[in-house]
Amino acid sequence: MRALLLLLTIWASPMSAQNRVEVDIELFLAVDVSRSMQPFELEIQRRGYAAALTSDEVTGAIASGLLGRVALTYVEWAGAYDQRTIVPWTVIATPQDAARVATQITANYSDALRRTSISGALAFAAGSIQDNAFDGLRRVIDVSGDGPNNMGPPVTAARDTVLAQGITINGLPLMTQSDDLTSRWNIPDLDAYYTACVIGGTGAFVVPVYTWTAFEDAVRRKLVLEIAGGPERIYRAQTRRYDCLIGEQIWERNRDLFVLP
Repeated sequence: MRALLLLLTIWASPMSAQNRVEVDIELFLAVDVSRSMQPFELEIQRRGYAAALTSDEVTGAIASGLLGRVALTYVEWAGAYDQRTIVPWTVIATPQDAARVATQITANYSDALRRTSISGALAFAAGSIQDNAFDGLRRVIDVSGDGPNNMGPPVTAARDTVLAQGITINGLPLMTQSDDLTSRWNIPDLDAYYTACVIGGTGAFVVPVYTWTAFEDAVRRKLVLEIAGGPERIYRAQTRRYDCLIGEQIWERNRDLFVLP
């Protein structure tokens, strides 16, 4: 009986591997929906991603890949345990596939959530990549956000854990704050924070967004870079020192205002 079970296990293993789908890239889109984001900004994000995914530039980049298909998921995040999947892992190989995903992204607009845990988003994303049914030539977490980490483990610890799994992290810092009430939770050099504390891995990069009118174009350029795969390079942290716990310090100063984001 034991011999029979062993034989069945051996036979089953290759079949399980065959059920996995090879793609050019496994792309986890982690989109910030913390309460420092206004309702109109949440809508701009959804519509911007939908428009970028269906653009000629992005669908062309997908078609030009070695396999001509990518796997992606679109997940909104805020606090350490607040992640909601809007588009589960799915394959995009044609403009029709991209249009279907865009429709899913813009199907509804949920409310914002409390706090900002980039570390929680990274941990959730890495687990999702490990558990999906795809084998990508590259694996990338694309994280957007309008403020520094202020909840959960330190962001550098989460980043280093993700990088150890061979996953690249890219950043889309949203430097668009105009509301004095919510700006107290943010920092003026968010792009430097993302560069020093968040991103890493082969080909890692940051694309800052300075105005909401530029959001769609920034997402489109970022997706093309990620899908097409730029020159192979290893990201190295900035040589200047940066306090990657600045978000936690801001939270401690303002924690009495928890009614805000």
